[in-house]
Parts: sequence; structure tokens; C-alpha cells
Amino acid sequence: MTYVVTENCIKCKYTDCVEVCPVDCFYEGKNMLVINPDECIDCGVCVPECPAEAIFPDNDPAATEHWLNVNQKYSEVWPNITAKKDPMPDADAQNGQPDKAADLSPEGGQTVEA
Repeated sequence: MTYVVTENCIKCKYTDCVEVCPVDCFYEGKNMLVINPDECIDCGVCVPECPAEAIFPDNDPAATEHWLNVNQKYSEVWPNITAKKDPMPDADAQNGQPDKAADLSPEGGQTVEA
């Protein structure tokens, strides 16, 4: 099993999850985070830390094959993020908004380590 970041992370990109991850398996895109499924140790400590409630175990119905593929694909090209930073400017307004999948940017993030 692995954990999967899903649609609600798009345009929010809270990084509370990154701060608690013991294996640094999060990767940062321009407007979303993903988990590398090959690096995730299935501990689940990130799940309760996500204000957007966007992280699910891969056996949860919310963690569809599409989102597992998104996490795999982009974790191979986006930069690793290992420290908490500010969410996107409109994160609170975007949290819970439906139909954000089309807004996923394939661009990597500009990670600045603290």
C-alpha cells in the first residue's frame, strides 16, 4: 500500500504533510504536491496533517488509478520538497472546490528549502 495525493490538493498545496513525512517522499508541482509511491513507507502520518483532506491510502475509493498515476508520473520529474512552506495564496478559498483536475499544472514547483 502507498498513499496518494488527490484532486483537492490542486490550487491549495498545503505542506503540513511534508513536515511530518519521515522519508521525504513528497514532490512539488506548481500547484499540487504528490507522493512517490515507491518511496512511501505507508506510515500514514501525513493523512491527518492535510488541511485539504487530499491524501488517501491507495485502497481507498478516492485514490483512483488516475491519481495513483499522477503521483507516480510527477514524483519522477518534480523536485523533492522536505520542509513546510506557505500554501498557495488562495488555498483556503480553493479548499473543497470541485472539478479542479483540469487545473493541474505539469510544471514543477520552485522549492526553496528552509
